[in-house]
Amino acid sequence: MYMNKKLPKVHIIATGGTISGIGANRLDYTQYSDTGNRYTIEQLIERIPEVKNVANLTCENLLATGSTNITPRDWLVIAERANTILQDGIDGIVITHGTATLEETAYFLQLTIKSNKPVVLTGAMRPPSSISTDADINLLDAIRIASSGNAQNMGVMGVLNNQIHSAREIIKMNTLRVDTFQSNDLGFLGFVDSDGQVIFYRNSIKTHTYMSEFSTQGLDQLPRVDIVVAYSGGDGLLIDAVKKNASQGLILAGFGSGTLPTVMKDSA
Repeated sequence: MYMNKKLPKVHIIATGGTISGIGANRLDYTQYSDTGNRYTIEQLIERIPEVKNVANLTCENLLATGSTNITPRDWLVIAERANTILQDGIDGIVITHGTATLEETAYFLQLTIKSNKPVVLTGAMRPPSSISTDADINLLDAIRIASSGNAQNMGVMGVLNNQIHSAREIIKMNTLRVDTFQSNDLGFLGFVDSDGQVIFYRNSIKTHTYMSEFSTQGLDQLPRVDIVVAYSGGDGLLIDAVKKNASQGLILAGFGSGTLPTVMKDSA
């Protein structure tokens, strides 16, 4: 790849997802995984020649899976690789990821990355093969942020639709729209302007990354913890099933302030 010694160094870790999908035709927005074809990260970078004025890039295809199949073991693999790369002379990292579980991977990394350098997750709602794909601009924006000095000490970020979200707050709100990712009450951290400037309005002040007490060092798997959601008419059936099996923990996602139907509470 073209190298300019004056530019920051950014490493891209590809893990799969819509951003690498190749559909059957230009109107294939949802069934592209059926083709079995996908772009490599090298091919995605070739689609955005403008990046040569932003950063010097290195890249790797670490995983190639839709994010519905990302597992906690994959989180460990991604975290270990990112932490290793961040120890080298790299200014920032971009991780391409499917949008279904992007927020979960982002928050895990928010707790386990041990660096103040920017780590940016991005994806796409429309595959690169489709009309009006958001893949190219999302990847370019993510590289811009990872190479920006303004993004240091901001923790792990999710970037789509020009908006920069904290990994702690990012939520996917819609199945298909390109503006699906939101930060609810607190709003996004900042955005990438039309001229490519990275602008932040606020900081991510909750403990994160190199200040976090969590570490993946020495771990090859995470304890299994299951989630049971409260609902009207819910009883203890699912709670009992979790308790009888190999789960090492149970989270009860209750109503409102955490209240549960009495029968569920009794089973817990």
